[in-house]
Amino acid sequence: MTDAATPPESRPDGRTLLKELHARYPVFASHAPLAIGIDKQILAQQADIDRKALRLALRSHTISTRYLKEMQTAKVRCNLDGSEAGEVTDEARAHAAEQLRERFKKQAEQRRAAEAATKAAEAEAKAAQRRQEKLGQLAEKFGRKTN
Repeated sequence: MTDAATPPESRPDGRTLLKELHARYPVFASHAPLAIGIDKQILAQQADIDRKALRLALRSHTISTRYLKEMQTAKVRCNLDGSEAGEVTDEARAHAAEQLRERFKKQAEQRRAAEAATKAAEAEAKAAQRRQEKLGQLAEKFGRKTN
């Protein structure tokens, strides 16, 4: 069991634990909507899991795009063994859909901003090159000629 006496470097982090959960439980691997209180089911089967790492792993899993897409269309939630654990409410489906909309909107805005920054940098580089060419032409035209 992990506790305060266990050095932090030997405790599994959320990502490592999530990989273990994906390997051990098909409901995680399939990104099926999880039962409310799934953490208690996991702790009942694996009492030695660090609770903080479990919270982080569950958070990472439930905010993933794949999980939200499944939640958006699912009808039932699943226990660790894959059995039904209640229905996915309309509110939960709507929340998942809204999270996905916001995520995709933010990604599109970031992509547009990156494209605009790239275009601005290219335009600035071209302008700098033109200035250099003009300066070269002026220097050639008005520079002193030595014979």
